[in-house]
Amino acid sequence: MNTTQIGRLAEQHAANYLIKNHGYQLLASNWRTRTCEIDLVMQNERSLYFIEVKFRKNNLNGGGIASISPQKIARMYSAVSEWQITHPQYSNLNPNLSVIEVTGKNLEITNYIESIDVDIE
Repeated sequence: MNTTQIGRLAEQHAANYLIKNHGYQLLASNWRTRTCEIDLVMQNERSLYFIEVKFRKNNLNGGGIASISPQKIARMYSAVSEWQITHPQYSNLNPNLSVIEVTGKNLEITNYIESIDVDIE
């Protein structure tokens, strides 16, 4: 299995986890803009979640969440703006940038940050 296939499998596992454990509904997978890809776009009653899925074989060199650069977060914010313009039916929902970490052969969910609150310079 190549890295793209493993990444897609991790994304599917993360989506299933969020549906089962958080009651989210999947709206889109691998949603792309010109500058960014959002792995999962999900919704609950009042919020939208734009989710980056990070897979790591192990955490020996640090977790996947730590590997998300400020530039990636800035691109994700831009993608959220594009989503809101192209999907006005969701404008009443609160948008959140989220990150979920999937680790190992068993695709264990090792961390989920529901809302990233960062300053973009």
